[in-house]
Amino acid sequence: MHSTKRFPVHGYAGIVLVVVFWHLNWNLPGLRTHWVFFPLWLGYCLTMDAITYYKKGNSLLSRNWKGYISLFLVSAPSWWLFELLNKPGNYWFYTAREYFTDLEYFVLASISFSTVIPAVFGTAELVGSFSKIQHMPSWLRIGSKRYETTLFFMLGVLMLLVVLFLPDYGAPFLWMSVFFIIDPINGWLGHRSILSETGKGNWRPVITLWAGCLICGFFWEMWNYHSNPKWIYDVSGVNFWHLFEMPALGYLGYFPFSLELFALYHFITGIFKQNRLTNYLRV
Repeated sequence: MHSTKRFPVHGYAGIVLVVVFWHLNWNLPGLRTHWVFFPLWLGYCLTMDAITYYKKGNSLLSRNWKGYISLFLVSAPSWWLFELLNKPGNYWFYTAREYFTDLEYFVLASISFSTVIPAVFGTAELVGSFSKIQHMPSWLRIGSKRYETTLFFMLGVLMLLVVLFLPDYGAPFLWMSVFFIIDPINGWLGHRSILSETGKGNWRPVITLWAGCLICGFFWEMWNYHSNPKWIYDVSGVNFWHLFEMPALGYLGYFPFSLELFALYHFITGIFKQNRLTNYLRV
């Protein structure tokens, strides 16, 4: 059942942005995705937010527009961290890099990277609005004890060392290490964390983030397929059964990636004492 609210104006704007810039991204000749990517994904974010609002009567944007902007601000530096971790193994790379100066590349890439967290969180909120998710029973309790969070942290450090010094084996750990390190720190500092929820048997945030990120992953890979510039993967051992540019097994990385985004967002907002954003995301 949906709420009695009307479909919001920003939802219509989002749909228009998606339709227009999807068409431009797949049909214009030459380089175009460096300026098409942001409005396309802004349209996606606004559309998901509007559907969520229509369904349950509130959304990320409607609850706190300043908080919504914070998602974009935190997103860009968060993804640059993954770009840094990608350096030892070069698991993905971007075409047409030679056509941009370092400054142009940094600015344009940062603008594009700013849409990652709002897209994932907005989609996760929509997933979380369904009754089957809301009424999930409690399950396995993991993360309530200090030794458990310490073990997570130590495993995260070990995985990060593999990424940095044994890159041939580091691809799966790139998408796990950040969560295993940052989420326990969030709990120790009193910030919101996933382990504090699973420690109570509440796995709803995990399921909604997983589903939300996988949905975004499908659109990332689909829209990337005919993009220019575009990203291409080169991960030894899994370069088969491609769905768009992504190897089929690579989609598994979207599950832990969603938890890393959650951890990074709440780590950054917690460090900057943004208490009003502690429970901003409702998954």
